[in-house]
Amino acid sequence: MTGIKKQGKRGFIVQPRDLRFLVELSIMRVVDRDQAKIAAGFGSTTRVNARLLALTRAGLLRRFFLGWGGGRKALYALSIKGARLAGVPCRGPRRRNDELLVADHFVQHQLAINQVYCALKFAAIPAHQVSLHRWLYFHEPLVAGLGLIPDGYLEFSTPAGMVGSFLEVDLGQEPLSIWIEKTRNYLQLALSGEYQKQFGQDRFRVIVLANSERRLQTVRKTVAAITEKIFWFATLDTVHGEKLFGPVWLRPVGDNHQPFFNETK
Repeated sequence: MTGIKKQGKRGFIVQPRDLRFLVELSIMRVVDRDQAKIAAGFGSTTRVNARLLALTRAGLLRRFFLGWGGGRKALYALSIKGARLAGVPCRGPRRRNDELLVADHFVQHQLAINQVYCALKFAAIPAHQVSLHRWLYFHEPLVAGLGLIPDGYLEFSTPAGMVGSFLEVDLGQEPLSIWIEKTRNYLQLALSGEYQKQFGQDRFRVIVLANSERRLQTVRKTVAAITEKIFWFATLDTVHGEKLFGPVWLRPVGDNHQPFFNETK
């Protein structure tokens, strides 16, 4: 354990749990208290509040706020000092300490992605012999000239082998022209052989999680005009509990809801 900063007469001691959390925060970029509680493994809200405050005062986290009044929430990102300590990149949003954000699309989008990450990384997957093998984030296009930067890539280990899925979280703020371009780019990725070259798998899915049923149907209709393959659609509220792997998924065409895997508990 390493002493980082003196606070009064007592030294601030970085715990192994703190280091693990800093590494996770490099992946998640920005978190609210509830996501920090899950990622850091705290069972108590009081304890996670106290630790987040201590890490912020020690200069390992940056804190800012989203919203105003009673709906204001504190958000946390890695500081340069915290990233150096953990040996990870510092990729969080560039916001000033204690800055108040009325609205921030990047932050809201990232928090939604983190919902999925927390549900898959830190909770048991309710599917027989299925586990999350890896989760990847992307900071540049997958293929030069393609302009495709997914929100994430997930690989599940299953009895039938690896199942690779790209993640797209839609909060209703992108024009449908972007979805037309995304769909064509994913098809090109599937047909070009580049996916197999980079990820070592033959096929992939594109998971689309929308912020409402109405938005889901709008994006789904747009995608279906181009392809009936690859894409799987559900709403963000399915992330909670065991719904995500249940029969909540729609393909581009058809009204039958399907489970993500054929066999679930």
